[in-house]
Amino acid sequence: MKQWYESLFENYARKYDNEIYTQGTVGECDFIEQEIRRDKSLKIIDIGCGTGRHSIELAKRGYQVTGIDLSESQLKRAQEKAKEAGVTICFQKHDARNLQFKGEFDLAIMLCEGGFSLMETDEMNFEILKNATKALKQEGKLIFTTLNGLFPLFHSVKEFYESAAKEGRAEVKGCTFDLMTFRDHNTAVIEDDSGKKRELKCNERYYVPSEITWLLKTLGHKTIDIYGAKLGAFSRKNKLTPEDFEMLVIAEKQ
Repeated sequence: MKQWYESLFENYARKYDNEIYTQGTVGECDFIEQEIRRDKSLKIIDIGCGTGRHSIELAKRGYQVTGIDLSESQLKRAQEKAKEAGVTICFQKHDARNLQFKGEFDLAIMLCEGGFSLMETDEMNFEILKNATKALKQEGKLIFTTLNGLFPLFHSVKEFYESAAKEGRAEVKGCTFDLMTFRDHNTAVIEDDSGKKRELKCNERYYVPSEITWLLKTLGHKTIDIYGAKLGAFSRKNKLTPEDFEMLVIAEKQ
């Protein structure tokens, strides 16, 4: 039986690109460039690349990018968009829990919950972090976003989704946040690219900063910085607060 995150992205590539949370690509890539000092010789892996929005933007700026995703539908759209943009990117279908890359990349990115935090168990989420780390060279850097566990302690996740809902975009209802597991169970209502409406039972894990720090330290990261993730405006100046729905994590092995 397919998990919700597998079913979600079937025939949902074009509609996905119109969702509000996918509109910050240029600003997010500006931040990535700053973090790697605009060194075009570096190799980048985009884990959970989806329709390739970050991969393509970085490739347009001259970087060598490999994009991996679990969804054939998303990867197909990514390849179409890359061709339209006139860039060459190595897109591959992989499950981030079973990556075979080892010490090949200078930077790994996992943005907009690119696999991590969507898995049904904490062990699976940890495997994704472990494999992303393993794919890096000794001095590699990992940049990713994840759901901020401080947010639901102070706010209603249900109200957040309701305020963010717009006509023609994904709707989230029936949110129940479990304080014991830091998981939100909800029903996502989406209209796919063919106009068909589907309901999916979702299960997403929120993390608090101390958890993320501990997980990354166990994987050998020496420097771990966590900030608030502002859509399209990532910055080391954004101190993480309970008002941030997502957090931005930057980890370095040395």
